[in-house]
Amino acid sequence: MANPPPPPAWPGQPQATDAIAPGPYGGFWIRFVAYMIDGLVLSLAAAVMVAIFAAFVVLTGMEHDSEEPSLEIILGAILMILALIVVNWLYEALMTSSPRGATLGKMAIGVRIVRVDGAQLSFGRATARHFLKVMITPLVPLAIGYLMAAFTARKRALHDVLADTLVVRVP
Repeated sequence: MANPPPPPAWPGQPQATDAIAPGPYGGFWIRFVAYMIDGLVLSLAAAVMVAIFAAFVVLTGMEHDSEEPSLEIILGAILMILALIVVNWLYEALMTSSPRGATLGKMAIGVRIVRVDGAQLSFGRATARHFLKVMITPLVPLAIGYLMAAFTARKRALHDVLADTLVVRVP
């Protein structure tokens, strides 16, 4: 029996021969350290935003002598929470979809995020991976979605499996 023909090639589509072979994978602990560094960076940004909000509350509180929070303070708190979510999302999605493929924490420890075929992430895939990481993976009890990175062959957490990504060490 003859070998089957190769799959069809479409213009602009990466072929199997174009794929970059990913390097060694980033395991659970190295990813955890990167997460901690990114948490520190994002905490600094959040501290600035919270300080601005606190100043707003103090200034608004001086104008009102009521014990109930004013509508401005409630709306300001909602806007601050939304701003924190957007900053967190854009930090991760923009940095992981950049040519470096890594956030500041991942760059510091020498790993990057790529698609399974070794290609750079698009902004859409980086966005999907971020929201899978913060919304879906935590739903699995006992942090098993995250701990998968310690026990799977290619060191993939649940959000990596769902987003079809790998965390690889940079040579």
